[in-house]
Amino acid sequence: DVTARILDATFAECKVQGVHIPGALLKPNMILPGNDCPDQGSREQAAQMTVDCLTSHVPHDLPGIVFLSGGQSDEDATAHLNLMNGMDVEHPWQLSYSYGRALLAHALQTWASGSNEESQDAFAHRAAMNSLARSGAWSVESEV
Repeated sequence: DVTARILDATFAECKVQGVHIPGALLKPNMILPGNDCPDQGSREQAAQMTVDCLTSHVPHDLPGIVFLSGGQSDEDATAHLNLMNGMDVEHPWQLSYSYGRALLAHALQTWASGSNEESQDAFAHRAAMNSLARSGAWSVESEV
């Protein structure tokens, strides 16, 4: 409900300001339960709720949506993106990622321990996993 209201207000103001929506990108959160919520639900529920919210509240002529990782683990952020892109429905926009922590966390931990090569490998791996998720082709087995 909060995200829906924010999206409605954002795009209403974009219209007032004359923003050319077909030339813009949106960088939103995914629809996830709060950390203190006793029912965390499934990854599939989060992906479906996110797509449902976007479908109802984001103009269909927007070319792309690049998600924040929003404190999710590396694998959760990748899995959610993969599930959204793997749905049997064609989205009006491209769904991609603009992750910070979920893209860099493991690479930074590895780098802090002193291994530049392992850090580069960790970053390349996470980027490859998100690239697979971008096309709905990621799986847990891909993580090996």
